[in-house]
Amino acid sequence: MSTEALRSWSEAFLAKEVRPRFSRALAAEKARGEVYLANHSLGRMPDAAASLVAEGLDAWLDPESAWDAWATASERFRSLTARLLGRADAHAVVPKTSAGQGLRAVLNSFGDEGPVRVVTTTEEFDSIDFVLRRYRDMGRAIVDWVEPTAAEGALPLLETQPICERISQGTDLVVLSHVYFQTGQILPGLEEIVTQAHERGALILLDMYHSYGVLPVSFDDTKVDFAIGGSYKYLRGGPGACWLALGKEVLASRRTTLDTGWFAREDVMGFTRGDEQRAATGGDSWLESTPPVLTPFLALPGLELVLELGVPAIRSHSLGILDRWRAALEGRGVPIHRPKEPSAWGAFAVVTTDERLHAPALRALGVITDSRGGFLRFCPDILTSEDDLETAASRVGTLRA
Repeated sequence: MSTEALRSWSEAFLAKEVRPRFSRALAAEKARGEVYLANHSLGRMPDAAASLVAEGLDAWLDPESAWDAWATASERFRSLTARLLGRADAHAVVPKTSAGQGLRAVLNSFGDEGPVRVVTTTEEFDSIDFVLRRYRDMGRAIVDWVEPTAAEGALPLLETQPICERISQGTDLVVLSHVYFQTGQILPGLEEIVTQAHERGALILLDMYHSYGVLPVSFDDTKVDFAIGGSYKYLRGGPGACWLALGKEVLASRRTTLDTGWFAREDVMGFTRGDEQRAATGGDSWLESTPPVLTPFLALPGLELVLELGVPAIRSHSLGILDRWRAALEGRGVPIHRPKEPSAWGAFAVVTTDERLHAPALRALGVITDSRGGFLRFCPDILTSEDDLETAASRVGTLRA
């Protein structure tokens, strides 16, 4: 997006060009008297999603050609996701129904030479942490959890060096988040960590759920081996529209996984049997069995909008509105985390919960947000008007007082 276009992100521009695409969601919130600040959790869906899902359902009316229409939508989902990720090969993006499914596929790509040796942190999202603990409990993984070693105000901070120090010559896989879900901290020293992992012979998986669509990033430039994420949050595509991205070296090594199915065959609709079946090439060899066919239709409008607006412009707007939100709460005596360096944090702001200030109490006042690990998370975005900010800040201030 041009410099001139970036300047045009005024209230008038957003009210005219962006918010009308969400008329159903915004009308419903207005009728309930709510201000929605949980965009980091469940992104509001564009109006166009309903008509696209209807297209997917209409394809079902002709079962003979339905799979062609569904496959076309899936390929477009992969292509747009690859563009947004900065991954040159669209077929290196493998559709999944959850980020946890992507992690399991990676864990199940290691051989039978013993448990997978994993380095991760105590701050990973619950599903990722739970999968790793289950693999550990079943003897399928040996997991080394790195804890935060610093703090900024009340927020625990992860640091680069302690992570690097735990990656040894025997490490198989490093699992880290690009942006941490409880605090919003951006992983520090990603380049250094990737270098350390590769020098020690380890692969690295990056959970991009809280950076995908809100932080400018190029998968190819990071040189990570795997990434997982989805459209549930900032891409406004609902549950199920997730992906596993594979790096160049992974594909070059012809690495494969036990998580497979008939869609990973070279001739998907050939229905050949016997020992001579050939697997597909590239990322297609990581596909599984029958996919959810309507999910891509649901996810496409959000992908198209983010690509149209541009992630750099979205990031610029996010930093600005978060600054105004923090100032609005501070002006009402609400202690909110004020980052020393805003660019080192993601797309939401954090307040410590207490006996008065917590998500259910805010919900009762019509401010919709959530909390994780003792921290309230607030994520105003392009659908949040200046009036919404003032209304929500006033309600939070009243509760705090």
